[in-house]
Amino acid sequence: MKKLSVITAVAIATLLSVKPNVSFGQKPQDEQLVKNVVLAYQDDYNDGGFKNVESYTTKDWEHINPIGGITKGRDEVMKELRPLCQTILKGVSLTVESITIRFLSPTVAIANVVHKCSDYEFPQGVKHQNERHMKTYVIIKKQKKWLLTLDQNTIIVAH
Repeated sequence: MKKLSVITAVAIATLLSVKPNVSFGQKPQDEQLVKNVVLAYQDDYNDGGFKNVESYTTKDWEHINPIGGITKGRDEVMKELRPLCQTILKGVSLTVESITIRFLSPTVAIANVVHKCSDYEFPQGVKHQNERHMKTYVIIKKQKKWLLTLDQNTIIVAH
């Protein structure tokens, strides 16, 4: 009985030590391609024009903003984000502080990303300084290409 417990403990320890973000036979290049989707979004956000959005999102992309608003469909998301990033948030930039990618299946990945956000004021008189955002991206592989299909943004509250 004791030998079985030791074998079980070793098996569990081995399973727990396996890197959680590499699964389902993904190649290291898949992880980089998923990161590239996150970086493409970040670049478009920082630019404000979202000129490349069709190259890294699905047509049915869903966006959940920091205050819980849900927008469905790439065209509708762009109606929300473009004006915001070209007016109130013009010049505001995101940078990746950390990123963790997990593959849920051969064609579904989740990227949990902490973005540092440059300072801004919104609404007038309310200053946002040293803000960090936890953004969860659901990225799917469709026709051999990784695409953003859902994202949720949450402002991290300092304790």
